[in-house]
Amino acid sequence: MFREALERIVEKTEGSIGALIMGADGLPVERFFLSDGEDANLDVASAELTSLVRSANRSGDDLGLGNLRELMVVLDGLTFIARLFSREYFLVLAIRPEGNLGRGRYEMRKTELELAKEFKV
Repeated sequence: MFREALERIVEKTEGSIGALIMGADGLPVERFFLSDGEDANLDVASAELTSLVRSANRSGDDLGLGNLRELMVVLDGLTFIARLFSREYFLVLAIRPEGNLGRGRYEMRKTELELAKEFKV
C-alpha cells in the first residue's frame, strides 16, 4: 500500500527521482526510487532532512505558530519536499531542478489525505 502510493507520486510528478515515508527517528518506513534516486543516496539525504524537520517543529512550538506541515529544501541538484503526516512520520519527495514542484506538492497532499489514518499517533 505505501510503496504503491510512493510510486504513484513519482510517476505523476515530472522530474521526481524518488519518494520516501520517514519516521522522526530518521529511519525510512517505505521508499521508492528511480535509478537516479538510488545514485543520489536519497536514503542518506532524507535521514539528514529529519533533523531539519524536528528543528522546524520545535521552532513552530516555541513561537506558538503550531505544527509544521511542509518543509522545502532547495539545493543546486535537487529539491526536497517534506510533508508531515504527524509529528512522527512524514513524506519526502526529491525533484530535479527542472521538475514540477506544484504537481509534486499536489500529489503529496493527495497521498497525505489517503494515508493519514495509517499514521495517526
